[in-house]
Amino acid sequence: MKRTILFSLTLIIMATIAFGCCNCRKAQRSIRALIGTEWQLIQIMAHDVECEDGTYTLLFHDNGTVTGMGDCNHITATFATNAERKLLIENIGTTRRYCPNHEQENAFLDMLEAVTHYEMDGQIMLLLSNGTLVGMMEARPLNNKE
Repeated sequence: MKRTILFSLTLIIMATIAFGCCNCRKAQRSIRALIGTEWQLIQIMAHDVECEDGTYTLLFHDNGTVTGMGDCNHITATFATNAERKLLIENIGTTRRYCPNHEQENAFLDMLEAVTHYEMDGQIMLLLSNGTLVGMMEARPLNNKE
């Protein structure tokens, strides 16, 4: 009888620890909000990219606009999203400077036009086109905020 009670208590304690840790891990991941976070490109079409600070960035605003920077051109666009994380970036416009890395900038703009959804994984935003991963962006501190 004592063994059964001791065994039951041990199982209860182990289950409490196991399930309690799951919630701790989720809380540590602190998913960033799409709007109000500056995002910088870290991967495009399954290729890692290294960007200089301030390049290949996006900032989504609560008025439905997005601003950012390519390699050397400023980007403006409109976007629409919903609770299912649908994301459409449209009406993309840029300044027209000739950039040293214009091929990558063009690929970045093409990727943005192809995006249909996004997912969040901690500080990383996964950009998807009809279920296919087309890019990844990382949350960056805003110069005037964090």
